[in-house]
Amino acid sequence: MEARMKNPATLLPGVLGGVQSISKAIEKAGPSGELLELVHLRASQINGCAACIYGGVAHAKKAGETDERLHAVVAWREAPFFTDAERAALALTEAATRIADRTGQAVPDDVWDEAADHFDERELAAIILMVAMTNFFNRINATVQEPAGQTW
Repeated sequence: MEARMKNPATLLPGVLGGVQSISKAIEKAGPSGELLELVHLRASQINGCAACIYGGVAHAKKAGETDERLHAVVAWREAPFFTDAERAALALTEAATRIADRTGQAVPDDVWDEAADHFDERELAAIILMVAMTNFFNRINATVQEPAGQTW
């Protein structure tokens, strides 16, 4: 499989630099790299972005994630490998990624409240921005049909 075109974020001047600035700010905000990679992986699984799943697994392993946990992210509710804080972040990730699947609040109060019990505002900001950035790239990759197999 070959992509329809190069990644649009690499084609327009200033876009990649902006994305890198946001990514650096997210990394400095406080949640662990492992948590942020789990968030990235879960959103990418929901969106079916093979390129981001492939790259996300590679990055998560570099951040210290285990194969056991990476294999279980797709079924995190049923798997015993995740902390309450990680579960709260994954629930927030799912709600924020599946906005169109809900009526009423996109992110229900109980999901928000559970996340807010585990993370301060800076950490919540980082998680929300990681979800948004992941969804951003998932949509780009789905549109241009970016294949799995490369890491960024």
